[in-house]
Amino acid sequence: MTESVFQSPIINGKETLSQPQILIRRLVWKIAIATLLLMAVGSATRVMNAGLACPDWPLCYGQLVPTRQMNLQVFLEWFHRLDAALIGVSAIALSGLSWWYRRELPSWLPWAATFALFLIIFQGILGGLTVTQLLRFDIVTAHLGTALLFFSTLIAIGTALLPYQGTKAAGKLSWLGLSAAVLVYLQSILGGLVGSQWALHQCFAGSQLCNVMNAHILGVIPPTVAVIAVIWWAWKTPGLHKYLRVLANLAAALVSLQILLGVATFKLHLQVEPLTVTHQAVGASLLGVLVGFTVLAIRDRQSDRVADS
Repeated sequence: MTESVFQSPIINGKETLSQPQILIRRLVWKIAIATLLLMAVGSATRVMNAGLACPDWPLCYGQLVPTRQMNLQVFLEWFHRLDAALIGVSAIALSGLSWWYRRELPSWLPWAATFALFLIIFQGILGGLTVTQLLRFDIVTAHLGTALLFFSTLIAIGTALLPYQGTKAAGKLSWLGLSAAVLVYLQSILGGLVGSQWALHQCFAGSQLCNVMNAHILGVIPPTVAVIAVIWWAWKTPGLHKYLRVLANLAAALVSLQILLGVATFKLHLQVEPLTVTHQAVGASLLGVLVGFTVLAIRDRQSDRVADS
């Protein structure tokens, strides 16, 4: 019996998972969902001009729960911090459990969990700086970029722990998926830069920062082409595992929706806040799907290295 990087032991034709692996996999997916929610709330906080609704940090008006000052803007910023704190505690638990059960887990898992913990600590520091530095655009953009990287790390860990036996048909799909994921990530950073500088509003109002906005608009082309390439290659590949086909179809739906949301957001001049929040949430979801697709494609290629015991 042999074990590849992302593959659990195969016994009698079935992949086996230890109880610690199952426990950690469930925890990872819960943190990933909470992180997606956190990014959506963070986007809502920005578009509702609530980024400084709590003027101090880490407390809000010097309280854990600012009941007297509570309104929609304060609630958004306060809930954003609450969700972030819960994710931070969960990341500590994830890292601790991974090291505690390291003898029963893949060797890469404790290090991946530690990397995720490092990212969430760095994210917390950036979160504090966004307030103390009065929403400086570069810090806000870095805050989003780190959140997306943390989310992608969780998706990679969770997908790597799924029971999965490849069909050895993925071929170059792992490289295509990785390229698409990187391009979507970079486009999301550009989108964060547009949002953190209010570039679209300023361009419409006085032709300022139009280069930033135009870079984001033109930047849609490379990731869209890359995602379409992934989808087309997946559709034309015979014998591809059903999980990869499902993720490819989901990527097709998400990229189509994301383009529609982007056009609608532009046409409506960011006047419909839920539309803007949905645009960012769908972008993050597309990134997560591509990361999951890439990890499964890598596992598919590695499946021929795993022998039955």
